[in-house]
Amino acid sequence: QVQLVESGGGLVQAGGSLRLSCAASGRTFSNYGMGWFRQAPGKEREFVAGISWSGGYTNYADSVKGRFTISRDNVKNTVYLQMNSLNPEDTAVYSCAAGARTGTGGWNYWGQGTQVTVSS
Repeated sequence: QVQLVESGGGLVQAGGSLRLSCAASGRTFSNYGMGWFRQAPGKEREFVAGISWSGGYTNYADSVKGRFTISRDNVKNTVYLQMNSLNPEDTAVYSCAAGARTGTGGWNYWGQGTQVTVSS
């Protein structure tokens, strides 16, 4: 089992920045690729960003490319999502997930999520 706990959400004005963190415990963190997802009210959950077990490969949804950056620290067992140039369409509950080492799928473990609200 892998336990995931997100933090760093909050209320921010459009154009602002936030950094989300996801702390992992349980099995060896570096065995897993990690991802961030988001779900806005009335919408399905969507993939935001993924990172491989080593951090050497990252991938992003088109909607966040150039604005969001995913990173990880395998010593601190934490994955981050730096979000810049936020806009109201980024408002959602953001969740992290652990899965295949490539960071591209097989999401087996999920956190509870953290709310991000972007005001216009």
